[in-house]
Amino acid sequence: MFLEDIDKSLEVLNRGGVILYPTDTVWGIGCDATNSAAVAHVFAIKRRNEAQSMLTLVDSFDMLAGYAEDIPAIAVQLNDEAVRPLSIIYPRAKNLAANLVADDGSAGIRVVRDIFCRRLIREFGKPLVSTSANISGQPAPGIFDEISGEIREAADYVVRWRQDDRQPATASSIIKVNIDGTYRVLR
Repeated sequence: MFLEDIDKSLEVLNRGGVILYPTDTVWGIGCDATNSAAVAHVFAIKRRNEAQSMLTLVDSFDMLAGYAEDIPAIAVQLNDEAVRPLSIIYPRAKNLAANLVADDGSAGIRVVRDIFCRRLIREFGKPLVSTSANISGQPAPGIFDEISGEIREAADYVVRWRQDDRQPATASSIIKVNIDGTYRVLR
C-alpha cells in the first residue's frame, strides 16, 4: 500500500492535482508548492482566503535551501531540538508559488520527519503544500475518519496509508525567524 500510494500520489502531483495525505502532524490537503494553479485549487477546496497562509513541506534542509533565501543557524538548532514537528516561517521565500508567499516575502516551511512524506517529497523532487484537511474555520481532523466527505471527494487522490491510525494528531509548533537570528513563537 505504501509504495502504491507514493506512485499514485506522484501521478496526481505531476499533473497539478491535489492529494489528501497523512503528514507528521494532521492529515493534509496537498499539491505541488511551486504550481500557483494547484495552490489556488487547495484554497478553493478549503474555502480559505488567499491572504491566509499555508505551509510547505520539504524533505531536508538541503531542499529547504532552494526555497528559503536565508536559513538562520537558529532555525536549524530549533528544528533539531524540537520534540514535536516544527514549522518555521522564513523571512525571504523563493521559488514557491506566489500565492504561498506572504506580502512580506515570508513563507512557512517544515522539514518533515514522517517517512511517507519524506519519501513522497524526495521522489517528487519539489516541496508540497500542507494544510489541514478541513474547511477553513472548522476543527482540524485528528484522525482520517474525522475528515469530511466534502474534503475527501474534492481530492484527486486519497492516500490509504495510515487511514486506520487511531492516534489523534495535533498541529505543529510555529516559529517565525528573522534574518538576524531572533525568533518569535507563534504557536
